[in-house]
Amino acid sequence: MNIIQQLEAEQVAKIEAKRSLPEFSPGDTVRVNVRVTEGTRTRVQAYEGVCIARSGGGINESFTVRKISYGEGVERVFPVYSPLVEGVEIVRRGRVRRAKLYYLRDRRGKSARIVENTGTRARKLNEAERAAVVEEKARIEAEKIAAAQALAADKAAAEAAEAKAAEEAKAAEAASAE
Repeated sequence: MNIIQQLEAEQVAKIEAKRSLPEFSPGDTVRVNVRVTEGTRTRVQAYEGVCIARSGGGINESFTVRKISYGEGVERVFPVYSPLVEGVEIVRRGRVRRAKLYYLRDRRGKSARIVENTGTRARKLNEAERAAVVEEKARIEAEKIAAAQALAADKAAAEAAEAKAAEEAKAAEAASAE
């Protein structure tokens, strides 16, 4: 049994190295970016709704997101460690007293609303989330700048090599003319 847990932990670490999901719980309104394949093309589609449940543990952990689409309730279950889930953004944090919000299925309108959580913990999580997003954007921008500088350096080196080759060709041509 220990070997299985070890393998699962390795898989989880490998997936989390590529992308990590923020801390969210049932009651939070989340936007899940899902990779959708249509024919040969792949694109990222956002699925926004209320997280009504988190279940499982380890590599089998999943969460259920419910949204209202054209007046009809739609629920979708996402595995946390699925390669199809690009990322999760928290739109707002909700204050609820249950782990499973299945009672929302029977409700419409005002009674289906969830009060926003403005507590200290939610505020800290939101600030940490914003800081992580800013840090990620800064890292991506730095990578872009480094790539642009490397490209400019390569271009300058190629132009210098061309100029040197042209000078050598002129020198060789002048020497052959004499």
